[in-house]
Amino acid sequence: MFSFSRLTRPQALAVCALPVVALLAVAGLAPLPFAVAQPGGTADVLGKHEGKPVLTVSGVPTRETRGELRMTTIVATGPQMDVYLGDVIDGWFRSDRAVMPKDSVYPVGDNVKEVEKHNLGDMKKSQDDATAAALTYLKANGVDDTDKVKVKADLGKIGGPSAGLFLSLGIIDKLDGDGSGGDLTGGRTIAGTGTITADGKVGPVGGVAMKTQGARRDGATVFLVPKDECSDAQAELPKGLRLVPVTTLKGTVDVLRALEKGGKVPSC
Repeated sequence: MFSFSRLTRPQALAVCALPVVALLAVAGLAPLPFAVAQPGGTADVLGKHEGKPVLTVSGVPTRETRGELRMTTIVATGPQMDVYLGDVIDGWFRSDRAVMPKDSVYPVGDNVKEVEKHNLGDMKKSQDDATAAALTYLKANGVDDTDKVKVKADLGKIGGPSAGLFLSLGIIDKLDGDGSGGDLTGGRTIAGTGTITADGKVGPVGGVAMKTQGARRDGATVFLVPKDECSDAQAELPKGLRLVPVTTLKGTVDVLRALEKGGKVPSC
């Protein structure tokens, strides 16, 4: 019979550590239910993406715009790609990586075609809601002929609902600017993220700490963030990027007008 009482303290600790080391070795070889994300590209909804206009608004006259409205993305390990303990540890210690539960990134599973179909479906619904929210806002603010407006959005293979807010802002800027002859951007490069409902409510999206880094890399000085994600956005906030929390489309337009005029703007 083996007795721990015959071992010195260092020897006992070494013996107890053996199962732990074995477990860690096994864990290091087993795939884990995580995805590792990093900053992705950004796209100016007032301009072009992959050589094609992001927003095409027809049926009524549109206006020339200055500045940029950049929707942001993250890039994550693929749904069928295995992530191991070393990848997770590396992601935890790097400011340009984020470790996220795999099912929060790919809620429909790991079938690539199903994931793409789901994400593009989310994007299509987001485009429809963004158009409805923008036109409802414009009609409420005295813009005529909104029933004649047709909107086409093209972001290539970018999927998901997180471009919704910026698609709405792009439509408003192309049709009405800041409402008094100026640009909604004030000529700035403004980035951000957020879902949008047809009645103009802004919702959270996830991955905002990575999105702020992509935004600053691509020249943004202001980042519009869903208010509920302020603390996440502050976690790895790049120097020179101003966080502005938003909750509704109307409130976002008011914020952009205040920025242009040097007025009071909320902060996280």
